Amino acid sequence: MIQNNFRQGLQDGVPIALGYCSVSFAFGMMCVNQGIPVWMAALISLTNLTSAGQFAGLGIMAAGGSLLEMALSQFIINLRYFLMSLTMTQKVDPKMSTPKRAIVAYGITDEIFALSSSKYNGVGFAYMMGLIALPVLGWTLGTILGGAASSILPMAIRDALGIIIYGMFCAIIIPPARKERSILVVVLIAAITSCIFQLLPIEIGSGFVIILCTLLAAGLGAFLFPIKQEETR
Repeated sequence: MIQNNFRQGLQDGVPIALGYCSVSFAFGMMCVNQGIPVWMAALISLTNLTSAGQFAGLGIMAAGGSLLEMALSQFIINLRYFLMSLTMTQKVDPKMSTPKRAIVAYGITDEIFALSSSKYNGVGFAYMMGLIALPVLGWTLGTILGGAASSILPMAIRDALGIIIYGMFCAIIIPPARKERSILVVVLIAAITSCIFQLLPIEIGSGFVIILCTLLAAGLGAFLFPIKQEETR
């Protein structure tokens, strides 16, 4: 049976929205610290809805990177959303029109995809709109609050709060890395590669560094820890 209740979508989206608000708070602070006005930071969050992509893009903008760097880095980082959207086509109501599917695709994130694809056998447009609404609001509101706070707080406190993003990344990486050796190795490869690029005598744009580190770490991870397909009878 297809779940197509808007109110149920809102209820399911509450915990996602709360988590997004706290993470985007750090993004808003970093934007203002880089000279980006609060309204523009909020517009970035509202139209992108991708944490890793936005943080990487902000770094490229701050470093004066090229449009090619920005395009390639965003393509690599957000490539997973293509796969998630393709998978969701098997979960949404078959009668859903193409424009509605495009709107749903805008709101597909890791958490929204995981919840909607695992909790229900099928989902309709009304449910997905409810599920997406609060996370989008939380992500945008958190950016505004972070940017506003960064504009008001003294510089010393702003610099201290700047480590929030690094603490967030550590909180995301460390737990799975402790459980899975493959994740730990991939993370270490990416970190070591990034350090090597910083030590090179030639200057490479931050966007290209992200791309190269991602491809190298992912490629070596796939080579060292291949996923064995189950043999079918």
